[in-house]
Amino acid sequence: MAQLYYKYGTMNSGKSFEIIKVAHNYEEQGKPVVIFAPAIDTRSGSERIGSRTGMTRPALPVDEGTDLYEKVKEQLASERIYCVLVDEAQFLKERHVIQLTKIVDELEVPVMAFGLKNDFQNRLFEGSYYLLVYADKIEEVKTICWHCDRKATMVIRYKDGVPVNEGDQIQIGGNEDYKPVCRKCYRRAFDSGAG
Repeated sequence: MAQLYYKYGTMNSGKSFEIIKVAHNYEEQGKPVVIFAPAIDTRSGSERIGSRTGMTRPALPVDEGTDLYEKVKEQLASERIYCVLVDEAQFLKERHVIQLTKIVDELEVPVMAFGLKNDFQNRLFEGSYYLLVYADKIEEVKTICWHCDRKATMVIRYKDGVPVNEGDQIQIGGNEDYKPVCRKCYRRAFDSGAG
């Protein structure tokens, strides 16, 4: 029975690497997958996902008008799809998450969505919120704090090397812009103006 999985973690927790690994495992057995990624994230090139290890994979871009359900349904007309993988799922809109539930419920294809849960201000992204609501299974992908050895649960955004907690929710960036941190180190970065 197909299910919708939401695997969330902070930056640097290996989410994109996990997608590449899962896709490889399916395809090595001759089982095709579909990979979706947000069109706004071009850090690994257009229509690609990439991990910090340097590995990349082609992906179908998702923007405001993309209908994920229809894209998978079209592909199913020519070949069986064994799994749908979604990178940076926090950028999905509510309608995209509903489309993922239809892929699972109506097309009976399992979906694994990977993304951040909360932003640099510790607010849920739209996609994360609806995945937490609709997912059949939710799992945390863990990593450690950039500053200590605790589990990272939050992200600090940096501007010119200084922690910031104001600005647009979505700003694409990597290690130079964001660091995974624990709650204590997050608080410490903003208490008393300490950096």
